[in-house]
Amino acid sequence: MTMMSPDPQTALRARLAASSDGVLETLAAEHGLSVREAAACLPPETGLEVSGAHFLEVLSDIASWGEILLLTHTEAGILECKGALPAGTLGHGYYNLRGAGPLGGHLRPEACAALRFVSRPFMGHESHAVWFFAASGAVLFKIFVGRTAQGGLEAEQVARFNALKARLAAAESPHGE
Repeated sequence: MTMMSPDPQTALRARLAASSDGVLETLAAEHGLSVREAAACLPPETGLEVSGAHFLEVLSDIASWGEILLLTHTEAGILECKGALPAGTLGHGYYNLRGAGPLGGHLRPEACAALRFVSRPFMGHESHAVWFFAASGAVLFKIFVGRTAQGGLEAEQVARFNALKARLAAAESPHGE
């Protein structure tokens, strides 16, 4: 009799139930899943996915948080930029980030299919981030709650992250709760 191996999502759910720490991009590749599919395998208490329709609302809120960490992870490497996310304006089909700090650029809101609020340990440290997903399931970029000089999380940003997550969860609830 042959034992059937579990499907990739079931296998990853079991792995993440034991420990939600780790690089999700690596785990996704190991299981043949997109990062968005892998993120959906995280234990329910670690995150919430909402529609990409909230893209502008989320970025506008984060622009008032202070210094954050913006991260992109591709097969070529991981790029990180710390600074305040500038407020953006819509123009020519882009959300244009302009400010005096290190972060700037032009983002296409319609490229964001979904956002996920992720709260989980990473490399043994508590983390909170908003992950922005393309329709393909790839991560466009991630915005992490900032850290203090001592390495702890910025408490006010954690509160803002949780409030934004709760507000969007209520907005997407079928009962508006």
